[in-house]
Amino acid sequence: MSNSGRNSRFDKALMGLRTLVLRGEYAANARLPETTLSERLGISRTPLRQAMNQLIEEGLLERIATGGCRVARFTIEEIEDAIEIRGVIEGTAARLAAERGMAPELAKECRQVLARLDEALSQKDTIDFEDYVRFNARFHELVGAGAGSNIVSREVERASRLPLASPSAFMQGQELIPDFQVSLRQAQTQHKAIFEAIENKEGTRAEALTREHARLARKNLEFVTRAKPDLIHRVPGLALIEA
Repeated sequence: MSNSGRNSRFDKALMGLRTLVLRGEYAANARLPETTLSERLGISRTPLRQAMNQLIEEGLLERIATGGCRVARFTIEEIEDAIEIRGVIEGTAARLAAERGMAPELAKECRQVLARLDEALSQKDTIDFEDYVRFNARFHELVGAGAGSNIVSREVERASRLPLASPSAFMQGQELIPDFQVSLRQAQTQHKAIFEAIENKEGTRAEALTREHARLARKNLEFVTRAKPDLIHRVPGLALIEA
């Protein structure tokens, strides 16, 4: 089998398994049945086990001493810690990008991404949610790449895979909620301020703004878990959080 074929099967297994876990298809602490999952996802056991190993590394699954793995469960405090860690690492990337100077091609793409985010938010009462999520994720990737360091870029990516701490966490299922739309518009204002600080080579400001931006995710977390508890079945990942 070619490498592309193996990668395709792994990607299918990873995406499918991650979706099932985040949707709460299997209860927290529940052992995952490999045979059933293999049949359900239409994949063999080998890519499935590879996907399980990846999700163990990401923290969504835990290895069982007697074999196999189970779904992880998180407290609110643990998710807040993960968001804080992401903010620290992304903040460091933003500071280095400002101090070292972002590569022209990355800066150009940043401007294009910010323009696409503006377009996604251009309507007063509706948001192009799919585009917002896609370009929001790309903006964060560009900030990580802006430091010009493979190590920093890799750590930003790793931090974004911390359980429920990615820049897009808690977004799905909330596109019709007015309060959340306000939050997305606030986030875009912060995106522009971060990029402005990077362009102006204001490292300390870029770092502080980026860390503050990550904390907006904590507000969204509080909103979906307390103000709107009925969202638990609509927002991927909420089922993994202890009440």
